[in-house]
Amino acid sequence: MLKVNISGVDFKNPVIAASGTFGFGSEYNEFYDVGILGGISSKGLTLLEKQGNDGIRIFETPQGIMNSVGLQNPGIDAFIESELPKMRKFGNVVIANIGGATIEDYEKSVSKIDKTDVDMIELNISCPNVKSGGMAFGIKSDVAYEVVSKVRKVTTKPLMVKLSPNAEDITSMAKDCERAGADSISLINTLKAMAVDVNSKKAVFNNITAGLSGPAIKPVALRMVYEVVKSVDIPVVGLGGIMTWQDALEFLMVGATGVQIGTVNFVNPRAGVEIVKGLEDYCKREGLKSINEIIGCIK
Repeated sequence: MLKVNISGVDFKNPVIAASGTFGFGSEYNEFYDVGILGGISSKGLTLLEKQGNDGIRIFETPQGIMNSVGLQNPGIDAFIESELPKMRKFGNVVIANIGGATIEDYEKSVSKIDKTDVDMIELNISCPNVKSGGMAFGIKSDVAYEVVSKVRKVTTKPLMVKLSPNAEDITSMAKDCERAGADSISLINTLKAMAVDVNSKKAVFNNITAGLSGPAIKPVALRMVYEVVKSVDIPVVGLGGIMTWQDALEFLMVGATGVQIGTVNFVNPRAGVEIVKGLEDYCKREGLKSINEIIGCIK
């Protein structure tokens, strides 16, 4: 009933744990059997281990959170050796989320992942490009095209590209990623934001700006997903502020084939199983044989 196919990969349902909010799944498996999810996107991985940013990393806002974690992760080799075998045991689709500071970093990381039994790669192009003064790869379409096309040459695995809402033109970005060889698109990543501590008269985060996620960004995410679905011929996975099964359904109705849940995991560790159950019950009430019947019903 809830089965979907994204770029040739079968998912038992369209609900995927978003990168950076679910670790590698083990912690949440203490709350429920995470194998019920369609897939899990790993913590953002880099070629070498990263300790992440100093100072405050998470800051709550009225309608979500801001984060400046800095891609803390054990590195590709440690992931392959220690975390991947445990993720495989959950029985759902394993997605490796890959970041990097240079195109060469992406190429080397993806080359290593390509030799594993990971089901899919999610390319995080919101990372700062150190060779371009720190501007994210996902801001300018020509830069995104270059990194995606280079990575495409070093892997045969399905390649999902995660887009930043801070892109100059989100639909142009999506089209160029498709042209460069992306098999699917996921969006949106966090919105660039800022918070100030009026008592200390300083910015809350050491890096000044941080990424905003949660319910506040859902209307923006929904609009961008709708626009991107209409601009490309490859599957789109929607994310951004999904808190309930109704939220997930909205993204499916505007054309997303799958959804990712992130910030909600912090406030409700059982959100994944509740959203899957909610979608299942909805299909039964509506007399749907497949969730695919309502995907893209809003034209």
